[in-house]
Amino acid sequence: MYRKSIAAAAAAGLLLLVAACTSTPSGGSAGQVTLTYMTFNSPSLTPTFWKDSIAVAEKSVAGLTIKQVVTPNTDRDTYAKQLEASGQFPDLLQSITPSQYTGAGLLQPYDQSWINANFLLPQGNAIKGKVYIPPTNSQIIPLVFYNKSLFARAGIQPPKTWSDFLADCAALKAAGITPIELGGNDPFAAGIPLTGALSADVLGRHPNWLRDRYANKVKFGDTDVVAAAQKVRTLVTKGYFEDGALNVSYANSITNFNAGKAAMYPMGSWYLGSVPKDQWSNIGVFPWPTDDGSLVIPFAVGGSMAISAKAPNIAAATKFAQAWSLAPANLKALIEGDGAFPMLKGKTLADYHVTVSPVFTTSYAYVTDKNTKVSAIGWATSDDAMPGALNNDFYAAAQALFNTSDVQGQMNKLDQAWSTATQ
Repeated sequence: MYRKSIAAAAAAGLLLLVAACTSTPSGGSAGQVTLTYMTFNSPSLTPTFWKDSIAVAEKSVAGLTIKQVVTPNTDRDTYAKQLEASGQFPDLLQSITPSQYTGAGLLQPYDQSWINANFLLPQGNAIKGKVYIPPTNSQIIPLVFYNKSLFARAGIQPPKTWSDFLADCAALKAAGITPIELGGNDPFAAGIPLTGALSADVLGRHPNWLRDRYANKVKFGDTDVVAAAQKVRTLVTKGYFEDGALNVSYANSITNFNAGKAAMYPMGSWYLGSVPKDQWSNIGVFPWPTDDGSLVIPFAVGGSMAISAKAPNIAAATKFAQAWSLAPANLKALIEGDGAFPMLKGKTLADYHVTVSPVFTTSYAYVTDKNTKVSAIGWATSDDAMPGALNNDFYAAAQALFNTSDVQGQMNKLDQAWSTATQ
């Protein structure tokens, strides 16, 4: 989820590790194994969830004790790096971005045979052929959720093309309805429309664009990328986002959309966990539209926990991580509360005993159906992940598009940041 500075909270969090970083060396006797595990809290992944899920997985390793370290907020990578800098890198880390650590040799890859045996897309988040977080689930980033009642009031249907989308926005605005909810005060949320536009228009035509960017064959400043980004600027200049969109928090954007204050909400599929039951029949979904109406699905394979290459007992850490990653109850929480699409072999939704909304089922079909799936730019955890902290630069560019017409200049800044990050 979203990332923001946590420097003020980090100092207190670091103290939690002082008494928790001693473990039996690899191969040490069972009953003396203590490992640190960095987690985070969210509305669906509560302290009770972590307590219960850790207790179940602990039983897979005789005598194992897990010392939980809770990230002060959801910016897990920033916190993990602060811990590493202080010599307190956790033994296990939940839902981090592996590419930010593999270059320094900080993570232990999983056994490929175990990955192949258990997951639908074994290489879905692989980095140079190695898997550092089990590909347990996936997200689409973004989908566009819409309010059926407001669409009916404006006399419109879900769009199939970009021109349809603009026409729908115009009709909604003419009917006195705010077309698009954003929540742009949180940088990641401000970046969602730009992710949609670039994923649909650039990666949809050039699926290997990110890898070619690493090879310096393409740039953000290229004409096709600028044209895609210009679409976001067009939505701004036509007044299709809510007033003061950059002052609306992510949390409030969910509240606003659920209350019917805007007709559309481009967001990652995790929003599915926030659809109120009294709105289950009123919320629909469609992919970010392309010029020609073809379906392009910006896809990100997520996962569970990474294992530190410096963990004192790699075998115990691996066994715990494997048990946690395959536990049906953990996937159930992610499916129902975070809108995650499960990616375990040999299972259907029914096997998780979940209760999901109709819009979840519709959204999940985009995962299981044949269509053009591309890496959601800024969200991939594989070889398509952007370097260093470039995600933050991407979000900053997206926010800047609300205040400047210099789209070319913002894309050029991303190229400059890319060069700095890859030096």
